[in-house]
Amino acid sequence: MMSFWQQMIGLLPFEWAKFAFMQNALLAALLASLLLGVLGTMVISRQMAFFSDAIGHAALTGVAIGALLGLGDPLWAMLVFSALLALSFSFLRQRTKASSDTVIGLIMSFAVALGIVILSRRGGFNRYSQYLIGDILSVGPADIVKLLVLLLAVAGFWFFYFNQIMLLSLSPSLAKSRRVNTGLAEAAFSVMTALVVTVAIQWVGLLVINALLILPAASARNLAGNMRQYLWLSAGFGLAAALTGLIASYYWATASGATMVLTAMGFYLLTLVLRKK
Repeated sequence: MMSFWQQMIGLLPFEWAKFAFMQNALLAALLASLLLGVLGTMVISRQMAFFSDAIGHAALTGVAIGALLGLGDPLWAMLVFSALLALSFSFLRQRTKASSDTVIGLIMSFAVALGIVILSRRGGFNRYSQYLIGDILSVGPADIVKLLVLLLAVAGFWFFYFNQIMLLSLSPSLAKSRRVNTGLAEAAFSVMTALVVTVAIQWVGLLVINALLILPAASARNLAGNMRQYLWLSAGFGLAAALTGLIASYYWATASGATMVLTAMGFYLLTLVLRKK
C-alpha cells in the first residue's frame, strides 16, 4: 500500500512530491485530520472542547511516566495515562455536582503538575520538547499503520455508539429514558477521544492539537444543515487544512502542525463570511 501511495504521489508535478518523507507525511496528515475532523463534531456537540485540550497537555505527563519507567517509546505510557484521565473525567462528571469545566480543570491541573514534577526532577524538559510542536515529517510506515488501525477503531466505535452519544448530547434524561447506558457511552467516547488526541500529538504537537480537533468541526457547523452534512464538511475541512498546511509548511520552512492550524483558522473565517451570505 505504501509503495503504491508513494508512486501515485510521486507522479505529481511538484518538488515536494518527490521526497519520501513528504509522501509519508501527507498520508499521515490526511488520516489524522480525518480522525480529528470526525471526532471534533461530537466533541463540540458534547461541549468537551476543553477536555481535548486537557488531554493534549496531560500527554506530557504520559511522556514523563514513560521516561520514568525507562520506556524507549513513551507512546504506550501516554495512551494508558490518557485513557485513565478520560475515565476519571467520566467518573467525576457523573458522581459530583461540579460542572464539566471544573472537573476538567481539576484533572488537567493535576496531570500537568505531575508531569512537570517528574520531568524537572529528571532534567528531561529539553529531550521531550518535540512533543510540544510535533514533527509530522518524521512519520514512517509503522506510524501510518497505527493511524490506520486507529481509524478502523474509530469507525467501529462510530457504528455502535454514534446514535447513543448523539442522543446523550441532545438530552441526557431522554437518553436514559431510551435505556441508553449513559455512563458507558460517555466513558467510551472520552477514552476514544483521548486515544486519538494522544496518538496525533507526537506529529502535530500538544500546543496546537486541540485547534485541529475543534476548528474543522466549528467551520462545518457554520454551514451544515443537518448531521450528515456536519460530519462530511468537518472531515472535508480537516483534510483541506491538512493538505494545504503541510504543503505550505514545506515551502515556508515552518512547523507543519502550526501551519495546518493557521490554514484551518482561515477556513473557519471563510465559513463565517459564507454563513452571513
